[in-house]
Amino acid sequence: MIRQALISGGGIGGLAAALACTRAGWEVRLFEQAARFSEVGAGIQLGPNVTRVLQDWDLAGALAEVAAFPDRLQVRHAVSGQALGVLPLGAAMLQRYGAPYATVHRADLHQLLLAQVRERTDATLNLNYCLARFTQTGDAVTVQGRVQSGEEISKKPPAWGPQIEGDALIGADGLWSPVRQWLLADGPPRVTGHLAYRALLPQSRLPEQLRSQHVTAWLGPRLHVVQYPVRGGEWLNVVGIVQGRLDAASSADLDNWDHATNAQALRAALAGTCAPLQDLVNAIDTWRLWVLCDRPPLQGAQQQAQGRVALLGDAAHPMRPYLAQGAGMAIEDAAELGRALGQALDPALDVPTMLARYALNRWQRNAQVQARAIRNGQIFHADGLVSWGRDAALKLLGERLLDLPWLYGGT
Repeated sequence: MIRQALISGGGIGGLAAALACTRAGWEVRLFEQAARFSEVGAGIQLGPNVTRVLQDWDLAGALAEVAAFPDRLQVRHAVSGQALGVLPLGAAMLQRYGAPYATVHRADLHQLLLAQVRERTDATLNLNYCLARFTQTGDAVTVQGRVQSGEEISKKPPAWGPQIEGDALIGADGLWSPVRQWLLADGPPRVTGHLAYRALLPQSRLPEQLRSQHVTAWLGPRLHVVQYPVRGGEWLNVVGIVQGRLDAASSADLDNWDHATNAQALRAALAGTCAPLQDLVNAIDTWRLWVLCDRPPLQGAQQQAQGRVALLGDAAHPMRPYLAQGAGMAIEDAAELGRALGQALDPALDVPTMLARYALNRWQRNAQVQARAIRNGQIFHADGLVSWGRDAALKLLGERLLDLPWLYGGT
C-alpha cells in the first residue's frame, strides 16, 4: 500500500522532505503559499554532516556546480584584526568526515532541491495554496485550505477548498509555522535582540584585497561579521550581526525577515574595529536586514511530532545562526524522516509510530545544536575577561576548538 505525505512549505526543508519521502516510497503532495518557488538571496554554510546527506541522495555533482568549497575557516579579532585560530577545511574535511565543507547561495540550494524533486519524483507541487487547518484521526490526517486570490485583498470570507486526506502531515513551513501553532499552540517565536545585516555581491565588484576564498569570522564586543564565497567562489556573502534595539519598521514586521536597510547602524557598531573589516563593510552598498528570532531548545520528542503530524526544520527548532546549522538541521531532519517513513512496508508499524521514531531520533540532536548556537553567540560577542579567555584559548587550541566531531561526524 502506497502512503501519502502532505507537506506544508516549499522552502529548503519542505523540498528536502519531499525528496526524502518519495525516496522512501511515499507519494507527496506539497503546499506552498507563495505564488512561485523562490528563496531570498543569502549564503548558507553546509558542514560535512549536511553534504554527506546530499551525497547519499546523489546530489554531490549538482552541489559542486553551484557551491564553493573553502579551504579554511579563520577567526580574527574584529578590533585588532589579529588572527586567533584556523580550521583547515577542503581536503581535511574530506579525509576526516568523508564529505566536504561547502558554502552556497541559499537560492542555488533551493533550486537544486526543486529541480531534483521535479525530475526524480512524482510529487504534486501546489503553489499559491494556503493551508488553514488540519484534523487527524487514528486512520488519516486531513487538511483544508484555499488558493490565494484577490479575495484576501477585498476581505471577503475565504472560499475554502476541498478537504485533502493523507497519511501524514509534515510542517516544514518555517519560523512562523501555522502547522506548529495548530499542533502545539505555544505562541510566537521570541525576539533575540540580535540583528543580522547581510550582503551578497560579485567579488569582481570588490577591490582585490577584499576578495576572499576562505570563511572568515571577525569577533568583537556585542558583534561579529562572517564572510565566505559562494557560487563557485565568484560571489561573496557577508553577514554582520550586532546586538541592538529594533527600529520601529523592523519590529512591526517580524514575520518578514528580509528588510532593506542602509546599514548605518552596522557601520556605527563597527566604529573602532580594524581597518580591513571596516573597508569590507564600507565597500558594500546594498544590505538587507534580518531580525533574529528563535525558540528555546526542544524539551522533548512531543514538540517535534504528535500522532500523524510532524514538524521539520525551523518549524520545529528555529535556532540562532552562530553554528551555521539552520538549513543543515532541516536537511538532517528530512533524511531521518525518510528513514522513518521507509519502514512503511512493515505491517507492525503504523504512521504515528514512524513519526514518533523520527522525533525521538532527532529532538535531542536538534536541542543540542540550538543550545550550542546560543552559547556560541555569547562567546562570539564577549567582552572583557571572557573575550580575553576566548582569544587565548583560540590561539592555543584553535583547530581543536573549531573542529566539531560531534556535529560534523553525526546525523
